[in-house]
Amino acid sequence: MTLLDVKNVNKRFGGLQAVSDVSFTVDRGMIKAVIGPNGAGKTTLFNLISGNTPLNSGTISFNNKKIHGFKPYQVAQCGISRTFQNIKLFHDMTALENVMVGRHTKSRAGFMAGMFHLPFTWGEEKEIRHKCLELLELLEIRELADVEATSLSFGQQRAVEFARALASEPDLLLLDEPAAGLNIYETAEIARLISKIRSQGITVLLVEHDMSLVMDISDEIVVLSFGRKIAEDTPREIQQNKEVIQIYLGDDDVEN
Repeated sequence: MTLLDVKNVNKRFGGLQAVSDVSFTVDRGMIKAVIGPNGAGKTTLFNLISGNTPLNSGTISFNNKKIHGFKPYQVAQCGISRTFQNIKLFHDMTALENVMVGRHTKSRAGFMAGMFHLPFTWGEEKEIRHKCLELLELLEIRELADVEATSLSFGQQRAVEFARALASEPDLLLLDEPAAGLNIYETAEIARLISKIRSQGITVLLVEHDMSLVMDISDEIVVLSFGRKIAEDTPREIQQNKEVIQIYLGDDDVEN
């Protein structure tokens, strides 16, 4: 069943065509990767899906509902959550507090009630805290709940960011280069956590440069080059695609 449908999407920044007539679908329950060289339009595509950047033309549908033109908070309310290439945690807050921030879309209390800590908000805050501790447990970092973000390793910060994105109970999780800045051991751990997230019934769409991670965990791969889709297939077929090999290795390394 199709969960996300990106159809004929275009985005131009002045004279630069960042995304050109890109179409693909993401089926519910899969892990799908978007790859391509630097400047291929991968992050721009993510920004279009998440509402951070408006598209020029085309359509984006989620759960059979058109979401292009939505603000980021509206996209999140529909069931899409994302992380960023550069980790964006609140460094003066603990791991648990960072995850609790991601639960705001499920909160029923208003800003003023929360600020003044009114009695009817106490039960909700307890519920939010419990749910976020469960997410830290799921990602195997429960013992770090009370540790400030600045004291966490890079890999641990990434796991906290995952937990925060999951706090809104998304149907689709967008991961923008989750292995960026990680060593080989941390990357292997992140790959395992992504597979674990999928096992919870959450669909994953990721942008990633680490090809070993992509090939290990993806069901399907979309390849972009200069803003255009040049291939979409299983990892095995992508590895054998001559046009993809040419982009990554250059003309001289591709047999005629």
